[in-house]
Amino acid sequence: MAVAGTSKKESPNLEEVLRQRISQGEIAPGTKLREIALAGEFGVNRARVRQALSSLEQRGLIERKPNQGAVVSTLDAAKLFQIYDIFEMLEGLCARLATQNADPESWSDLAELFDRSLGEAVESANYEALFNGIETYRCRVIEAAGNPMLAEFLAGIYDKTQVIIRRTLILPGRAEQSLREHRAIISAMRAGEAYEAERLKRENMRTARMFLEKYQKFVF
Repeated sequence: MAVAGTSKKESPNLEEVLRQRISQGEIAPGTKLREIALAGEFGVNRARVRQALSSLEQRGLIERKPNQGAVVSTLDAAKLFQIYDIFEMLEGLCARLATQNADPESWSDLAELFDRSLGEAVESANYEALFNGIETYRCRVIEAAGNPMLAEFLAGIYDKTQVIIRRTLILPGRAEQSLREHRAIISAMRAGEAYEAERLKRENMRTARMFLEKYQKFVF
């Protein structure tokens, strides 16, 4: 049976499709990835499937288990908090570099997004809109930072934490706080205050971790 989603006529990038499905939670942790089923779904040979699975294993998204084969990795609380120690530092650095590299007024549209559209979204409990807005911020900041190595590290972390980030935003009070925090970060970026933007982004990551620690039994 194929993993749901893509017609094999589309000839998609197998690794990229699986990466997105895993990071977005469409394929749950602990799920076995069967080579024959994937080969049939995507219209490729098993060697191509094994190549894609090896790449996903290097990214830490799957693991090989005796007598089971490839299984989607499970992220427990202890591992997540270790990741967040690194995540905080890298996200802060990214905000600083982006602020230093970009014209302050280039952030005006993000400010408008977070001040108006996302404010209304949070008031109506549209957490998916807030998540997408934060994703827009993240992509813009990574691009402006202009550091491919940093972007690669963050992509690897984000693959492992995207589902958790979504869950965190629906915790009591977190959406409202995250909105305020991102407004402050963007305000610092528009003012050209690179180190203040870094400090505020690191603070945002720390408060996200605090929510995870407080509500971890509902998240994991």
